[in-house]
Amino acid sequence: MKKILVFLMVVLAVALFAADPNVLVDATIGEPDTLDPHLAYDTASGEVLYQVYENLIQYDGSSLNKFLPRLSTEVPTVENGLIKDGGKTYIFPIRKGVKFHNGNDLTPEDVEYSFERGLLYNPAGGPVWMLWYSIFGVWSVEDLVKEVSGKDYDELFDENGNPLPEAEEVFKKVYDEVDKAIEVEGDNVVFHLKRAYGPFLNVIAQSAHWGAILDKEWCIEQGLWDGQPTTWWKWHNQRKEDSPLYQTAMGTGPYKFVEWDRAQQKVILEANENYWREPAKIKKVIIWGIDEYSTRKAMLEKGDADIAYIPIQYLDQVRGNPDIEIIEGLPTLSITALGFNWTIREDSKYIGSGKLDGNGIPVDFFNDVHARKAIAHVINYDALINEVLKGFAKRVPTALPEGLLGFDPSLPLYDFNLFKARQELMKAWNGEAWKKGFKFSVAYNLGNEARQRTAEMVKMYLEMLNPKIKIDVVGLQWPTFLDATKRGELPIFILGWLADFPDPDNFIFTYYDSKGDYGPRQGKKFREFVSTPHPELGGKSLDELIEQAAAETDATKRAELYAKVQKFVIDYAISVPLYQPVGVRVHRKWLKGWYPNAMRPGDDYYSYWFEGKE
Repeated sequence: MKKILVFLMVVLAVALFAADPNVLVDATIGEPDTLDPHLAYDTASGEVLYQVYENLIQYDGSSLNKFLPRLSTEVPTVENGLIKDGGKTYIFPIRKGVKFHNGNDLTPEDVEYSFERGLLYNPAGGPVWMLWYSIFGVWSVEDLVKEVSGKDYDELFDENGNPLPEAEEVFKKVYDEVDKAIEVEGDNVVFHLKRAYGPFLNVIAQSAHWGAILDKEWCIEQGLWDGQPTTWWKWHNQRKEDSPLYQTAMGTGPYKFVEWDRAQQKVILEANENYWREPAKIKKVIIWGIDEYSTRKAMLEKGDADIAYIPIQYLDQVRGNPDIEIIEGLPTLSITALGFNWTIREDSKYIGSGKLDGNGIPVDFFNDVHARKAIAHVINYDALINEVLKGFAKRVPTALPEGLLGFDPSLPLYDFNLFKARQELMKAWNGEAWKKGFKFSVAYNLGNEARQRTAEMVKMYLEMLNPKIKIDVVGLQWPTFLDATKRGELPIFILGWLADFPDPDNFIFTYYDSKGDYGPRQGKKFREFVSTPHPELGGKSLDELIEQAAAETDATKRAELYAKVQKFVIDYAISVPLYQPVGVRVHRKWLKGWYPNAMRPGDDYYSYWFEGKE
């Protein structure tokens, strides 16, 4: 009855828009995590930001290595003189005549402020590390504080969180370094990189919303950083909900933000009629998170939705419909993996008693390599790919997708093997895990059936091996799930990674480096392990090897370094790669203008129009 009521409510709600050829309804799952471009780090948020904000450059159609101008009038190259100093200086001439949605003119100062605000805000778990690494060669503003002062960031504050007398000078020095790296020179904005970094243009191209351009005046009015050299610490690492951009957005893009209805998981956008290019052909877009698959399917079939997320396992249910187009076999740069938290928060509600007493697990349960390997052997990978994903995925040895430098299909794969899983469990915690049993929860985000099935496999096969083992499977709304991973509450988490930029460093660093995005989610003991030297890595830490590979300019040597990294992470079961998706796209045939791009977080609504929708 509940599902029927939800379905009827949604159908009634879309009825007002379904027949309107000026309205596009995109029936998806979940909703954004945040609309702050410098904190958002998920595709649901990114899809909204892609429409509202613009970057300096954009990808040329489906290409991942060719660019077109956007808010810059030219793409910097060595040939046009806009890349200088051996690749350390990038010059962007800023387009004139562009207005923000509030009517303010775009200026080079807006561009400078946008990057400086992002770098100094630098929220934990956000994407801004890419700007720090590509421009400064460090990972965070805390690293720069240490570099200019010799002190840790926390040492600048007293026990009440107030800056110490000497802190203001440090804040000013940090600001000066950031300000020197991004300068306004007439109508140009100039970036001075500490060292040449080949993927820099990829890091800031459209789809990378951490490179989006904000209106400085409006941002300050909203309560963001005031632009002063010694005040930025007040906004640094601000909580998600405290950001003035958490639930609003205002850029120069083809669509204006209208509303984010949290109760209905619905975002409404309307065309920017004062856009510097031609206004969008489709005048209103509704991005609607509808977790119930049958509702999305019914909306697509009736024409109440123009685009719908159809899980791979249900594709056959919409095949043969003459009004629906299915595009298959699309290349992706994405990995879905199962990660472990090696030091779970003590107050986590997902670890039972918090002890190895048959009713829970200790917070460092997955610090034991045998516990991790046991999980790796209870996943039926072939069934997941063939039965759930209907073959629209492939296995990969590590969290590095096929198609990028360093991918090696000869590396070993974890196998579904209950005998091996039993052996590993009997070794875990010196045999105490097997003897006493344990209990914990595996969470997944609602609407993602592949992740749900993976969680159910972990439960079914572990419990099959030993009746003293109890696993709870918990479905969570996307923002709740994401927050739980960031807070370190989940013993196991299943997450995908869509490339931020098409380079192996974006995957290897993200999954395996202590400073990568997933590092904090994997706990203190994980970070200690990968930052500690190991004999099999020639006395280097995994962190050092990853960072050496990122800086290497010789492709052959770089591939060799990535091979060593991957062998190490397989041997220690640092995480479990589940699959690399093979892309598929489903929409009504009256929707025209779609094109693939593996870097885009969702749709480019500006390129669309309708034919035959009445």
